[in-house]
Amino acid sequence: MVVCVFKKVLFQLHWFFGITAGLVLAVMGISGALYSFSDEILHGLNPQSMSVEVRPEGIMPLSQLVPLLEAAQGEKVFGLRIDTALGDAARVNYMPAPGERRGPMRYFDPFTGQMQGDVVGQDFFEFVLQFHRFLTIGDTGRQITGACTLILLFFALSGLYLRWPRKALDWRAWLTLDWAKKGRAFNWDLHSVFGTWCLVFYLMSAVTGLTWSYSWFRDGLNLLLVGGPPAGEQRRREGPPPGGKQDRTKTDAEPVATVDYDALWDSIKRTAGPDLTTFVLRVAPNGGQPATVFYLLRSSPHERALNQISLEPNTGKVLKQQRYAEQPLGGQLFASIYALHVGSYFGIVGRILMTLASLCMPLFFVTGWLLYLDRRRKKRATALSRGAVVNQPGGTGDWLVAFASQSGLAEQLAWQSAGQLQAAGHGVRVRSLAQLDDNDWQATQQVLFVVSTFGDGQAPDNARGFERKVLGQAYALGHIRFALLSLGDRQYANFCAFGQRLQGWLEQHGARPAFTPVEVDNADTEALQQWQRQLGQLTGSAPAAAWQAPVFEAWSLQKRTLLNPGSAGAPVYLLDLQGPPASHWEAGDLVEVLPRNGTPSVQGMLKRLGLSADAKVRLNDLQEPLAHALALRQLPVSTEHLVGLHAQAVVDALIPVDAREYSIASVAEGGALQLIVRLERHPDGTSGLGSGWLCEHAAVGTHISLRVRRNSSFHLPSEDAPLILLGNGTGLAGLRSLLQARIARGQRRNWLVFGERNAEHDFYCRDELQGAVERGDLQRLDLAFSRDQSEKIYVQDRLLDAAVQLQQWLADGAYIYVCGSLIGMAGGVDEVLKQVLGEEAVEQLVEQGRYRRDVY
Repeated sequence: MVVCVFKKVLFQLHWFFGITAGLVLAVMGISGALYSFSDEILHGLNPQSMSVEVRPEGIMPLSQLVPLLEAAQGEKVFGLRIDTALGDAARVNYMPAPGERRGPMRYFDPFTGQMQGDVVGQDFFEFVLQFHRFLTIGDTGRQITGACTLILLFFALSGLYLRWPRKALDWRAWLTLDWAKKGRAFNWDLHSVFGTWCLVFYLMSAVTGLTWSYSWFRDGLNLLLVGGPPAGEQRRREGPPPGGKQDRTKTDAEPVATVDYDALWDSIKRTAGPDLTTFVLRVAPNGGQPATVFYLLRSSPHERALNQISLEPNTGKVLKQQRYAEQPLGGQLFASIYALHVGSYFGIVGRILMTLASLCMPLFFVTGWLLYLDRRRKKRATALSRGAVVNQPGGTGDWLVAFASQSGLAEQLAWQSAGQLQAAGHGVRVRSLAQLDDNDWQATQQVLFVVSTFGDGQAPDNARGFERKVLGQAYALGHIRFALLSLGDRQYANFCAFGQRLQGWLEQHGARPAFTPVEVDNADTEALQQWQRQLGQLTGSAPAAAWQAPVFEAWSLQKRTLLNPGSAGAPVYLLDLQGPPASHWEAGDLVEVLPRNGTPSVQGMLKRLGLSADAKVRLNDLQEPLAHALALRQLPVSTEHLVGLHAQAVVDALIPVDAREYSIASVAEGGALQLIVRLERHPDGTSGLGSGWLCEHAAVGTHISLRVRRNSSFHLPSEDAPLILLGNGTGLAGLRSLLQARIARGQRRNWLVFGERNAEHDFYCRDELQGAVERGDLQRLDLAFSRDQSEKIYVQDRLLDAAVQLQQWLADGAYIYVCGSLIGMAGGVDEVLKQVLGEEAVEQLVEQGRYRRDVY
């Protein structure tokens, strides 16, 4: 119980911090990723200013170089950063003005002493850095980013705990993402799996980032790794590191430093040796303080593996030397905090991975909000259901409705089921499994269970204690009659496992099922309606909204024509189907097709299960061969939960295939119902269920289970108004039926904008459309073949090019119809319309019914 409470509190904190600090972390992630490659970007933008020619005689002596730099700016030099062998321009920092932390910075050629040109983008990246560290609001911003960095550390650790799978040693449970999932399940996978991939990077960036946010953290880390005094005391004794914040302005009472640059340069070369590549020289503005040099060797493992020298500025005498390679591991790690923060400690691969992880930060903010909003929606639905139910004190004839819910769906369905019982005249009590006590089991004779299975077979969090304390006990349950609704996801091998364990425990101790438990895959509508009907039969009262199965009829596949031979894209087919007598539809209507699994998929399933294709099973009250039944069922990728089951049990464990929707590409007057379908291919080479059935597996002459569905929102207008048809790919289907209907009516002011890959191979129905143009039935035909030129052109681009004509057609009362892909084309068209017409005008078109879309 304590563990469950702890996990619940942890979860509440996780999502609360996510919806509050998530935006700041997203901004920090993007800005940090951008700044981590700022040097490379600046080099790319400023190749002349950021690069110099390496000369064999080496850099100019510092005693000559420094006067040139001071004369160029008219200010004293404070520090130099020089690459002696890499060809990068050197940097000079001048003395800061009184009260300022930093002075001017310029780039120069260390081999000639000449100043380089201005660097484009330098101010931008300075802003990015300030935004990353302080949100550009100074110390207040630093406090905010520091707190959010602590929260990131909490996110990483709490997220790891919250998603810990039952099979912790199964790497697939940790790292694999199922792209076939949709909705909340897919968002959860994105959030948890990507979080696991990024976990190490976020822990590393958070721990290292805290050293800039809090001095106490830096001092503690220094004490832990180095074992020396706090970093602040060390800096006060040894002078500031590069970029330190110590005030470098001098007072009148302090002597001016005397610097012998020749002596300093001789000491640097003698101490570093011939492998010296880069050094940073800091000269204290006041006398009596040593000069500090940080340098890199060719053998340095990364750009922050700095060696340090303290020198007398007037003699060059070495006062102290600290080599990176001679430090213990803790000292090296502390010196490499920045390199660890940006990933360069592990080379260019580490930098790229850290950058990608940082760029993923907005993903967790977005998916976290989507999951939060989904929970809110389900809670509101549950509250509405609760409002219609009055809990009874508990009589012998009453029903106890008990639920166990992870995401809220099971609780919502429990209250809805209670409402159905109450409407039939039964008293009800609704409680969670965690609230049940011994008195509930003894005093109750009728129980309705609505439970979900979480993850790979676990009980929901609020039922973990129930499973541990109750399911292991021996109760006398012979007086109880129960009904069980079990929610799960067939993507997991342990489908509805908790519901099955609950059922087994109930029956083991004498409880009697009122009817066969109902198992639901991903809120499958048919299974939920089956549950409603079973409750109706149990109570003698039909549900208020009784489900009626849609009627599918047998249509014959008459012809299949490949529309894009030689195309680089997937094959697209024009299908001709013949239906029963008196079949009718209107232009713009849809069909729902019940597909079947192809013979190879069915045979593969039979082979994995070791079952005969001819084994007889009962399907829809008919005796059918097992192969036929499997063709009509969704075949899971994982079959471990089916191995060992007999044929009927396998069929009962699988759910029917879902109908696929397609736009009709013809008019009823033409005699044949035509579809334009693209064959979908999965990464493993298998075809999509619906497109594979229609384009590959169903032979010509085969019966296709199909029903026409009215789509009045995409029908033609009643008046003879101009029509603008916009679509890409197989979206031509719905537009083609509209165009054919317009031509049949004699309405000739039609404009089609169609897009695909290549004109040579992907111009579907070319002869038909060009013939319509020649006859005047299609007044304008604009084509957008994206791969026919170096710059890709899409439907929305053609529409934008014809903005003047678009406005004229709309002024004449034209209707716009869009059919095709929602992502890309339809969204692009919508943006163009808003750009050309304005958002208010587009909204008016929608309200007037003059802007209609059938997109997928």
